[in-house]
Amino acid sequence: MRTYSVACLSGHGIGPEVMGAASRALERVSRLHGFRVAETHPPFGAEAVTRSGHALPPGTRDATLAADAILAASWNEPALAGVESQLDLSARVDRVAFDVRDTITVLSPLPGAVPEWTIARGFELARASRARIASVGGDASWRTAVRAEARRHPGVLVEELELKAAVSALAFEPRRFDVVLAPTPYAEALPGLVAHGSTPHVVASGRLARTGPGIFAPAHGAAEDIAGQGVANPASMLLAAALLLGEGLRERRAAETLTGAVLAACARGTRTPDMLSSGVGATTREFADVVLAELPNALTNAEFYREAVA
Repeated sequence: MRTYSVACLSGHGIGPEVMGAASRALERVSRLHGFRVAETHPPFGAEAVTRSGHALPPGTRDATLAADAILAASWNEPALAGVESQLDLSARVDRVAFDVRDTITVLSPLPGAVPEWTIARGFELARASRARIASVGGDASWRTAVRAEARRHPGVLVEELELKAAVSALAFEPRRFDVVLAPTPYAEALPGLVAHGSTPHVVASGRLARTGPGIFAPAHGAAEDIAGQGVANPASMLLAAALLLGEGLRERRAAETLTGAVLAACARGTRTPDMLSSGVGATTREFADVVLAELPNALTNAEFYREAVA
């Protein structure tokens, strides 16, 4: 059985709660798809400071560098910068999930990185999805690099858009997109425009490495004001786990299954308190329970169906 190592960095605030939901989902979806995820949970952030006086002890740094992929509970954890500085990170990837089974992936090279690597990775991702690329903006060298990569993938449909046209289309015609490639200046803005106002709408992001592990995390912060209450919304964390499966471990069918289950849970009306204007919402665990129950229905590999429902 294929086995992958994942370093889980929970940090503070709601981190341990949403990481718990992600761990349950990773265990279940990996079993359905015939591989195993071996997690490590090294001391990190505030917990590590309490234990050793250091937010990123040497043992934690070594565990993250040795992993196949890294899952963090928040990008806002200060100690995460120490992890990122040790990694060969080249591209930013954002996954936006909306409606029942729709997703858009936005890739951009990180500052100082070679854009050709990110562009090639985008075409690889598109070939595994709906074979559509939208290249947004960019100068002549960017467009030349996209067109050169397109010639290597004759089955992928490529659309070149100026920024203004892309902004409108992403917001109001999101289903026309599959993978969006954009130069560095647009990396943060574009994901927030996708399917603006749609429900459900879940975002997660990652940093992809040319060699060694990439790192993946939800869009939210530590949310210390609700920590320990068991009401944190784990949807973005679960989508980050799916992004890790697909782009960190290259188990893209498992990633699709988990993403589909998260969106199905939202479509069923499962809501944590932050998603409601009034009333009592689901707890973190109850939301995760619904996602786990939806996994067999969201399976994308028919060959595993009997095992899933057994």
